Amino acid sequence: MDKGQEKNQVETMIQNFQRYQKEPLKILFSLFAGNGWKMVKTFLLIIIKESPVWVIPIVTANIIDVATRPSSHHYSEILWNVAVILVFLFQNLFSSYLQAREYSSVIREIEMNLRMAMIEKLQSLTIEFHKENQSGRILSKVMRDVENIEVMLFHSVSVFMNIVLDTTIAVAIIASKSWMVLLFFVVVAPVAIVAVRVFRKPIGQRNSRFRQGMEETQAAVAEMVELIPVTRAHGLEELEVDRMNSRFQNIRQTGFGLDKINTLFGATSWVIFQTVCIICLAFDGTLAFRGLITVGEVVLFQTYFSQIVGQISELMRMYPEVTKGLESIKSIGEILAAEEVEENHAIIPLGILKGKVSFQNLSFSYADSSKKVLDNFSLEVKPGESIAFVGGSGVGKSTVLNLLIGFYEPTEGKILIDGINMKNLDRKEFRSQIAVVPQNTILFSGTIRENITYGIRDVSDERVWETLREVGIDDLVSAMPQGLETSLGEHGGNLSGGQRQRISIARALLRKPKIIIFDEATSALDTISEKKVQQATDSMRRQCTTFMVAHRLSTIQNADRICVMEKGKIVEMGSYTELMEKKGAFYYLKKMQE
Repeated sequence: MDKGQEKNQVETMIQNFQRYQKEPLKILFSLFAGNGWKMVKTFLLIIIKESPVWVIPIVTANIIDVATRPSSHHYSEILWNVAVILVFLFQNLFSSYLQAREYSSVIREIEMNLRMAMIEKLQSLTIEFHKENQSGRILSKVMRDVENIEVMLFHSVSVFMNIVLDTTIAVAIIASKSWMVLLFFVVVAPVAIVAVRVFRKPIGQRNSRFRQGMEETQAAVAEMVELIPVTRAHGLEELEVDRMNSRFQNIRQTGFGLDKINTLFGATSWVIFQTVCIICLAFDGTLAFRGLITVGEVVLFQTYFSQIVGQISELMRMYPEVTKGLESIKSIGEILAAEEVEENHAIIPLGILKGKVSFQNLSFSYADSSKKVLDNFSLEVKPGESIAFVGGSGVGKSTVLNLLIGFYEPTEGKILIDGINMKNLDRKEFRSQIAVVPQNTILFSGTIRENITYGIRDVSDERVWETLREVGIDDLVSAMPQGLETSLGEHGGNLSGGQRQRISIARALLRKPKIIIFDEATSALDTISEKKVQQATDSMRRQCTTFMVAHRLSTIQNADRICVMEKGKIVEMGSYTELMEKKGAFYYLKKMQE
């Protein structure tokens, strides 16, 4: 399958989850969209594979009739029947392999597309969605819930196909032999379905509680792993162990309850079905005793009854697995059917970004609060100008940057980029020409080169080294045995905080952005590193528009303008020298840090 077909299947999958979000069965069937021909081949191969199951009872009945009535038959009939069944048995080796290969390719494709659909949707959802949903819960949906669906599809669908075929063939043969026997079975067999009706609701409820508990626990484990340095530093190991033990105890109890109801369901359905088989055997035996059917036909009917009952029993044993799979479909739907998608109107093409930014009468409040984080905020920024925002916590500094990146929409007012309302821009086009250095350094488990060149293709080593020299980390990388190819641990754990931050800054500088945003980017640096980074940013000031948020006021002395913010507004603005001479709000902030 080419990438275009794969993308179409992924998009169709997302649309189906949105369309049928409250109907998991419809979603289940829609997963097979685009695999019609493969499913037809799978069904034909199942017919060939299952054929010995239908032929064995006929051959067995024939041989028994030959053996019990030798005067009416010849011994060669036994040999012919044996030869026929051996042919059917040995072809099963090839047809089973081919059927499993064909069906497995369908299921694995569905599994891959489900995960790709979730990743694609996660990339389009708003930052608010990601802040409200723990990463551990999302991970559980992407991995565990998709696996549950894969297991359900792999087993239950093939079992369902088998039961349809076995029941159809068996009923057809029984009908051709005796309508009386068929009528009796049709009357008695439905009694077994009562078990499903009785257990359906409690199994569904317990599966839902178990799934939610597992998601919460996985999220808690992810948080615990992140907090290990803090936990160890404060001697809180036992407290953390007790906290996790409480969660695991809850999972144990929920899982134990689920296991008990599943076991009781399985045992009840097995007893009911075996009782049906015994009743049918007694009925067939009575007909044979009265000479209405032969002994071979008793074996024939009973074997078909056992097959049908066995398939139905297998399907019922799969019911807990099906319930778990349907619950996982609902769980995945919480992502795929989510409506918090970041809007990207892309009405006006941006072209080459120049870096002019205009904030016009911006006001902003978070969705869960009526408090204004920004209140009638306005600022004109020329291309190549460097702007620094300072002030206490919660005054709106980082909010201005998040609005500029497009993580949030202004409640009131607008942002113009090169004179174009940001609402009308293609955000991907805009973001491809800017760079962001966040306060919390984000590195992944790759090489230094891979982390620095993330998202940029065909970058020469010379350009990478030049960037490393600009942020003052070239000596460190040169000293490493593998240089640029040195592998970083998880989150760059084998580097210091300052080293990680400088790699993050190098990643931003390598993009040659037209707008660069530093959100407390030098907070983790020592004095020497901070000086080198400051020199690097100073050299870029005329090449691109720079926005900085800083608590350490010494890092922004060379900014063209410093904006002092209070309660979502700019209360003071000017160069470092101008503000110090003015002896206003900025002057007192600076004096507090001395």
